Amino acid sequence: MKRSDRLVAMTHYLVEHPMELVSLPFFSNEYKAAKSSVSEDLAIVNKRFQQEGIGYLQSISGAAGGVRYIPQFSSNNSEIFVDELCERLEDPSRLLPGGYLFMSDILGDPSTVRNIGRIFATEFSDLEIDAVVTVATKGIPIAYAVASFLNVPVVIVRRDPKVTEGSTVSINYVSGSSRKIQTMVLSKRSLSEGAKVCIIDDFMKAGGTINGMKNLLTEFNAHVAAIGVLAEAEDEDEERVVDNYTSLVQITNVDVKNNQIEVHKGNFIHNKGM
Repeated sequence: MKRSDRLVAMTHYLVEHPMELVSLPFFSNEYKAAKSSVSEDLAIVNKRFQQEGIGYLQSISGAAGGVRYIPQFSSNNSEIFVDELCERLEDPSRLLPGGYLFMSDILGDPSTVRNIGRIFATEFSDLEIDAVVTVATKGIPIAYAVASFLNVPVVIVRRDPKVTEGSTVSINYVSGSSRKIQTMVLSKRSLSEGAKVCIIDDFMKAGGTINGMKNLLTEFNAHVAAIGVLAEAEDEDEERVVDNYTSLVQITNVDVKNNQIEVHKGNFIHNKGM
């Protein structure tokens, strides 16, 4: 195999297997190349990944070592993307009755959702996450995007039990926005005991839903290592019940009367490490 062909093949394999440790002998046997050639190829791939701002190759030494592709989104790429996202969300035509925003088109756009997943994966890539947890339904696309980069399963919390879920664990929680008692259920088979998880949601106001998920996860002795929300909204009348979270955008003002929306970058921008 020519080096150019080998570089394409290796790059494709690494991108399709993020966070997975791959040994040099694997590449050497797969592409019939000397380990020294494979090492040189990987150095080229790593340099290009970093130049593009999409991650880097982590080298692990020793007999059980190899390389691992760590997907990341550079600060510059992230800021450009989130600025564009803020601009899209400030479109007055998104206003719905009750001061809500229409966001289904964003959550239904594969390219947009994939970049959202990249940013969250960048934030959480060093936390050794075992699973991404979300609540049905609008957070599901984002959760799968994050999980695809972290290479971990998605666990979906539901509002009501499904016969296909088998035996479940359920809790009651207080919704932060409506102050109503609601129910959450999670299949006993969906999450391993003591798993380290990150919670992903599309929207957070007071944080009652996320707090409910945290309480439900304690039934599995799970450790919530991170919380990511696409959009958070400020409300002076409600006390936020969740802290230590990462948000991509902050909706600071929704003026239905004057048909105006103010959206700014979220707190993720203060934690960028790349």
